[in-house]
Amino acid sequence: MIKVLLNGCGGKMGKVVIESAKKFNAVEIVAGIDKFADKSIEFPVFKSIKDCNVSVDVIVDFSRPDALYSILDFSDKNKTPVVLCTTGYSDDQIAKINNFSKEHAIFRSANMSIGINVINNILKNISAFLYEDYDIEIIEKHHNQKVDAPSGTALLLGDTIKDAIKENTVYINGREGIHKREHNEIGVHAIRGGSIVGEHEIIFAGQGETIELKHTAISREVFAVGALKASLFMANKSKGLYNMNDVLNAK
Repeated sequence: MIKVLLNGCGGKMGKVVIESAKKFNAVEIVAGIDKFADKSIEFPVFKSIKDCNVSVDVIVDFSRPDALYSILDFSDKNKTPVVLCTTGYSDDQIAKINNFSKEHAIFRSANMSIGINVINNILKNISAFLYEDYDIEIIEKHHNQKVDAPSGTALLLGDTIKDAIKENTVYINGREGIHKREHNEIGVHAIRGGSIVGEHEIIFAGQGETIELKHTAISREVFAVGALKASLFMANKSKGLYNMNDVLNAK
């Protein structure tokens, strides 16, 4: 049984992870971190990760970017693998994560959905071929409380497209006023409203036809399941930087 410490257990995603874990025979959430956790939570909840005195195999984080450093400190002291499900990290934080992975086991993915990562793999194979004759646009939609824009997933997909294309391409975040499109632009458009869980659409617009790849998250459970599968994958890792592709390829 893999014992998980869930950082952000009182948030919307944290609660979904708790429910999803009940369906996993090999995973148990044994402790949580949250300043405002519901008292009905059955496992011990600490206001700070430094106060956690429960033995765990993996840390799963669904919180905010500013929790990163305390998580890494805990991981370093306890030699515990980390699964980062949070987005919106700064360049300095990403550099910290990459450097940390040289001596510790850490997992980071902009989106925990298996479906999104399947689409991401498709983009690796088709983007360079389509680029010459198609304009590329990305549209992402999320609920009105999401903090970062564009979403981490939109940037994940966009970076995959950029890496596949030999020519230098640039992101254009929305358009306003007089703005004739240049071919090397990758348009990224963020929509925020209501309770949208997450939608990502990649459009290849050519002369006389368009090709569209779209993923719609109907429930937050898809992200929770991905995080729990990542926990199983990471439990025995000692160092290295991993992502959802590693989980998919391990099957």
